Amino acid sequence: MFRGTAAIAAGLVTPGRLRGPEFLRLLPDTYVRITASPPDLRLRSYAAYLWAGSGAVLCGYSAAEFLGASCAPLRAPAEVAVTAVQPGPRSRREVRVRRDVVHPDDVVDVAGVRVTNRMRTAFDLARWLPPIEGVVAVDALARGSFDPNLLLNFTVRSPGLRGVRKVLDALTWCDARSGSPPETRLRLLLVRAGLPRPVPQHPVVDRHRRILWLDLAYPEQRLGIEYDGGDHFATPEAARADAQRHTRLVALGWRVLRYTAEEMRREPERIVAEIRHALGLPLPRCT
Repeated sequence: MFRGTAAIAAGLVTPGRLRGPEFLRLLPDTYVRITASPPDLRLRSYAAYLWAGSGAVLCGYSAAEFLGASCAPLRAPAEVAVTAVQPGPRSRREVRVRRDVVHPDDVVDVAGVRVTNRMRTAFDLARWLPPIEGVVAVDALARGSFDPNLLLNFTVRSPGLRGVRKVLDALTWCDARSGSPPETRLRLLLVRAGLPRPVPQHPVVDRHRRILWLDLAYPEQRLGIEYDGGDHFATPEAARADAQRHTRLVALGWRVLRYTAEEMRREPERIVAEIRHALGLPLPRCT
């Protein structure tokens, strides 16, 4: 990643070569060497950081990406915060520019890039995003790092910021034990339909004292709920290991229901009905 004007001034590249097939222009005066893979969010975020200039801070989904808490949808734009009171870059298709006040204590350095820290990033995404995606983001950022309820400190400190009430609603549903964004979405599908809260990342110990982790579980009913991602069958070895794991769980008396992202998107009512039946719960009364 480099600024075109700086590379030309240093004699590293000519204007003609810069316009050729070797380099991709991501943003004005911001280039990267073309590779087989399209630029991912981390690379596009770094480009936005260089383009936005001094004082910029990566925030939102871009900050989450740099912090190792990927939770953005495909093709999400990069996000950068700039000082609210000074003129600066404007949002464009590739970059969402946030004009906001970012306290110095809310900023960390990641590989030489200034990004909002985990708690500030979670607070921002919870107030900017739709309810479900806000919870997904808070779960991803809080995992192994902080208690989501600590975000209440931000709501007290920043009562006038837009969307603060959405943070309070998100905290009702958050659980830092969640193992991944799809697992959070599956959990929310159940609890927002009125089912009991399952336990995320529940450990099951087999007869050889090996731990088998369930994405979601109702331990009293020995019912496991799993998000079935493509990695389960990425290789023959992975598929064999997954089948052996399932057999061990069944041998320990567990029932395991598995659902894909496609099923969660297209058939949420069926999923809720199947789990309700597996739990032995009555159908909800019609009003």
